[in-house]
Amino acid sequence: MSSPAERLADGFRRLRRAGGGQLGRWFVIALPYLWLTIFFLVPFLIVLKIAFANIQLAMPPVEPVMIWTADKVLQLRLHFSNFAFVFGDELYIAAFLNSLKVAGISTLLALLLGYPMAYGIARAPGAWRNILFLLVVLPFFTSFLLRVYAWLGLLGRNGPINDLLLALGLRHEPLQMLQTDYAVYLGMVYSYLPFMVLPLYSAIEKLDLTLLEAAADLGCRPTKAFFTITLPLTQEGIFAGCLLVFIPAVGEYVIPALLGGPDTLMIGRVVWDEFFGNRDWPVASALAIVLLAILSGFVLLLQRVQAREREA
Repeated sequence: MSSPAERLADGFRRLRRAGGGQLGRWFVIALPYLWLTIFFLVPFLIVLKIAFANIQLAMPPVEPVMIWTADKVLQLRLHFSNFAFVFGDELYIAAFLNSLKVAGISTLLALLLGYPMAYGIARAPGAWRNILFLLVVLPFFTSFLLRVYAWLGLLGRNGPINDLLLALGLRHEPLQMLQTDYAVYLGMVYSYLPFMVLPLYSAIEKLDLTLLEAAADLGCRPTKAFFTITLPLTQEGIFAGCLLVFIPAVGEYVIPALLGGPDTLMIGRVVWDEFFGNRDWPVASALAIVLLAILSGFVLLLQRVQAREREA
């Protein structure tokens, strides 16, 4: 007669033979969903709860949203005034619009720079391709904050760029480059350019070169072949790269705070000021929720465009 341990082991073996493969697949799928639930959904629900709360002079500086009455009844006290205040204040609307403008221009500049880079890497010889690819991802080995701080020294009035301009006689006085919108765009493009190059490189590398050879045999010029064959077939990489650059650029705080001036109004900076300056957590949470809704709308719109392209 077998022992309890042997019977338990035999039961596990039968379970593995019967549905072990299906169980393993469900386990692999459940892990990322569990991760997203813990580190995204739960914090999002906390921020959403704070967005419907009312401010108070205490710690934490928000009133409870759910309270138990004397009759042991759970009562919800939701305040929609925070969202009304966000949409009714010109400062917040201007911050949203300026953030979208800065992120859109930065994404366009990153695309114009990243596409030739990705194309050159994908068409480079095998020995050089790995080296060029490593140069693209090399900035990730350094802290993001340190890389932005480096531009403070490069763009400063006593920095190497101004020294070079003065030495060449192109300027008679140092050029004011810091605390300008141009410095913000430069920092954005430099910081997020790898996010544009990587999906573009993946899309261009998978491109069938026989299509270009066939176009050349039919008398198609290289420029026309690029716009009629290469560019349409790499739209997936373009959409992915634009999303990877645009979404973090909209809520960027570090780059505008360090490289931009006091007039550089972006929503990330406004949220920071509301949280830690004014200590108005409900309004700051409402701003974050509205920003998330706007970005989600952009993502859904691009996904719909991609679906239509696939159907066509």
